[in-house]
Amino acid sequence: MMRIGIRAHDIGKLPADELAGRIAARGLSCVQLAVNKAIEGLNLKAGDMTPGLAWHIAQAFARHQVQIAVLGCYINLSHPDPAARSGLMEFFKDHLCHARDFGCGVVATETGSLNADWSYHPQNRSDAAFAALIPTVAELVAEAERFGVVFGIEGVTSHVLCSPQRIRQLLDTIRSNNLRIVFDPVNLLSIENYREQDRVIQESFDLFGDRIAIIHAKDFTVQGDTLKQVRTGQGILNHKLLLGLLQQRKPYISILLEEASEQTAEDCVRFLNGVNS
Repeated sequence: MMRIGIRAHDIGKLPADELAGRIAARGLSCVQLAVNKAIEGLNLKAGDMTPGLAWHIAQAFARHQVQIAVLGCYINLSHPDPAARSGLMEFFKDHLCHARDFGCGVVATETGSLNADWSYHPQNRSDAAFAALIPTVAELVAEAERFGVVFGIEGVTSHVLCSPQRIRQLLDTIRSNNLRIVFDPVNLLSIENYREQDRVIQESFDLFGDRIAIIHAKDFTVQGDTLKQVRTGQGILNHKLLLGLLQQRKPYISILLEEASEQTAEDCVRFLNGVNS
């Protein structure tokens, strides 16, 4: 009951047909596609995307029976410069407008940081930072509703959307079925709370399991006072708990590998398939 894929750009930046073929050859069924990172020859800006380009890419992936499960358009929604943030939002709106042309219904980002370079800012976890985020997310959710697609948002412990509780607060504040969650349990862990990973995972499903649309899959290790992200199966994440909850609550959800490569993807798939077998 698992559909396992990968971020397309982790395979390389290639022509669409070659990229899709190499992904399919590794036994992967779906992708997160960040167009500028994955498709050779493209460096799109706001206003550059067209239905024809989206169709061309979609057809290449369809020929290899690889689903474009989500368009990755990771922008800093908490960028401190309003003008820069507005430009980033226009780029995201392009993706919402054309998502269906890709045969895709989800466009995803993280919420980012009060630092323009995405680095941790001590005020990211403040109520003020969260309050400032709301109008930005609400504007993009309204655009998603306009085009009948889903705005997928991902929590990260060092960003403004930093915990399961904040994610639930966002969903309660912006009440829309077009706002869904990209859930990466490792992104919600830190050196402070990793020993409580079971609680964080279970709490996430209790608080917003009904709104999870996409899973990001990676693992983690602890080296001294640093939590290091690694590929699936190489760390200490409680996959038995996570996959058990997915089988109960989210059959056939797209599980997209991170920290993997063309050479290691098959090992990750074998590991996941063996967890609860």
